[in-house]
Amino acid sequence: MLWSLTKVLVFVAVLALLTLGATFLLEAGGAVRITAAGWELSLGPLQLLIGVLVLIVVLWLVMKAVGLLVAVLRFANGDETAISRYFDRNRERKGYQALSEGLLALAAGEGRLALARARKAEYYLDDPALTTLLVAQAAEAAGDTARASEAYKDMLAAPHTRFVGIRGLLQQKLAEGDTATALKLAEKAIELRPKHTETQDILLRLQTEQRDWKGARATLGAKLKAGTLPKDVYRRRDAVLALQLAATVLDEDATIEAREAAIEANKQSPDLIPAAVMAARSYINKDNAKNATRVLKKAWDAKPHPDLAAAFAEIVPDESPEARIKRFKTLVANHPDHEETRLLMAELYITAEDFPAARRSLGDLAEKHPTQRSIAIMAAIERGQGADDAVVRGWMARALTAPRGARWCCDRCQAIHAKWDPICENCGGFDTLSWREPPETFGPSATGAELLPLLVKDRPAPAPEPEPTPPPPPEPEVIDLEAIVRRGG
Repeated sequence: MLWSLTKVLVFVAVLALLTLGATFLLEAGGAVRITAAGWELSLGPLQLLIGVLVLIVVLWLVMKAVGLLVAVLRFANGDETAISRYFDRNRERKGYQALSEGLLALAAGEGRLALARARKAEYYLDDPALTTLLVAQAAEAAGDTARASEAYKDMLAAPHTRFVGIRGLLQQKLAEGDTATALKLAEKAIELRPKHTETQDILLRLQTEQRDWKGARATLGAKLKAGTLPKDVYRRRDAVLALQLAATVLDEDATIEAREAAIEANKQSPDLIPAAVMAARSYINKDNAKNATRVLKKAWDAKPHPDLAAAFAEIVPDESPEARIKRFKTLVANHPDHEETRLLMAELYITAEDFPAARRSLGDLAEKHPTQRSIAIMAAIERGQGADDAVVRGWMARALTAPRGARWCCDRCQAIHAKWDPICENCGGFDTLSWREPPETFGPSATGAELLPLLVKDRPAPAPEPEPTPPPPPEPEVIDLEAIVRRGG
């Protein structure tokens, strides 16, 4: 509104100045006398001004006529586009001026102005590769998604703009949350440009979100061939995808290929704990204890983990506690001082009711690094060695508020997961979960705070000593370490 009023005021002011100038010239005295070839012409000031303006117009028309004559001569000499170029020259000038103004407006963040200039350039220029793209981007900047979508669809008609059109529609569908359509568009875009890094990453993310592990492995291989992914990262992520293909490895109706997929994943990345566990259980199902032991030992050497110990126990499920301790010493031999090793051996000694050995194995973990698991083990050791009930209850009370220890945590958003998964449920990150102790200490335990239930058995507790009034609460006759820690979780 203000701009329109300003233009009206400027027009009125210019018109007033011209009127005053014309009045001044009419009232001014004198004349201009022009003599040429026997002709004499006397002009007043206003007549002279009008004559000069007419002369300028005539010269301009003459120049245009000469240009048209040159174009006709070129056409007569065989240049078929000479006349059309002559008439289109002015349109092109206006079109490219509008195009440049639209690009500058788009860069300045003025979406509506950029869209207006883009439409003007589209009217004057016959170059859809430039004008349609500018219209689409300007419409997006102005918030007109429908107009942008129409422009991107128009770009699908020409082969040299088809990829850009598909990419634009893909970004729109991602913003709308339509992942199903976005996946189809990403697949089509990859067919047109297989080495386009951004599209590869989008396709891989969409495939993993929709659990298309086979397609994701193909996309990952394409990234490796294109040189956009380091080989070591490729091996790790391909192992994760192969592991997901083997998710039914323990099903009764699982195919041989599915069972071997877990073994393949473990070979590609031995430190991938879920792959090692699934590969070992695949060997156990085939009564191949030797290979199962080899797989778990190699994974334990890379990173000790409770799931590896649980799978190692499944190799010989019915052995005696003493035999189990002897066999497990071969598993933990390379990491005797690791915290997971000390906790595991303490649990085994408790199962064998060798409480002094359990205390030696646990050491000072319950004091220097108290967790629900280490404190629960300490409570079981004190009970097994006949400590006072007050001491045992003290340890149990500490376990209620102690940290849960290491869990599966997302390295991107720090979300805690109850079990390993290739995709973080919170942020959608792929292969971002690692086994570590999170910075916070509250929340459910990732492993259920279990102390390897197949290693820890129920054991009769010593008879409680009689106490004076008030009478003590009745003590359970059985200590179940698994229940202790679950109470803490």
